[in-house]
Amino acid sequence: MIRFENVGLRYGMGPEILQDLTFQIEQQSFQFLTGPSGAGKTSLIRLLFMSLRPTRGLIKVFNRDLSIIEKQELPALRRKIGVVFQDFRLLNHLTTYENVALPLRVGGKEESEYRSDVIDLLKWVGLGERMHVLPPVLSGGEKQRAAIARALITRPEVLLADEPTGNVDPPLARRLLRLFIELNKLGTSVVIATHDITLLEQVDARRMVLTDGRLAIFD
Repeated sequence: MIRFENVGLRYGMGPEILQDLTFQIEQQSFQFLTGPSGAGKTSLIRLLFMSLRPTRGLIKVFNRDLSIIEKQELPALRRKIGVVFQDFRLLNHLTTYENVALPLRVGGKEESEYRSDVIDLLKWVGLGERMHVLPPVLSGGEKQRAAIARALITRPEVLLADEPTGNVDPPLARRLLRLFIELNKLGTSVVIATHDITLLEQVDARRMVLTDGRLAIFD
């Protein structure tokens, strides 16, 4: 589904912060992306989401070479990928329901087409009774679940989650991890960027470890 070959990344004229990355994200796979703070996990997530271009190397997403793809084709590819950002990126003037429904509304769907799906998903992540409140009223864990629901509402083929349990307590972290596992069972490939060792120990999954800009993979 996603393939990197000898990918390197630098910002401006600085040194490469990611070097010679070669790996694949397979269909219906589950993997953790880990490594020390500053190792480049967020930059790699941005490359996977196509919000950042590599300095060198080949990236193919759904068999499309990103070096030659037309700019106007990127949104359609991105719609196949859900992403949970570390800072949530919820819109404070929209309710929980409206935030989760936003990707569908932007995609041109009528509310009658998606209303029941959004409500069902909010109930699934435990926000059924919080769908009509604004983000400033939500706790950190509730914001995290809203961001996850927004990433899932388009039924993505790949889910990228950047430190999805970084702002929640251990019981909620385990609950969120179960959500990701269930999503993976339904067919979505999952990439979770985390430095939470206890989270890693709960799932027998592939580990992609970034250290000093280089990647080691442990299946």
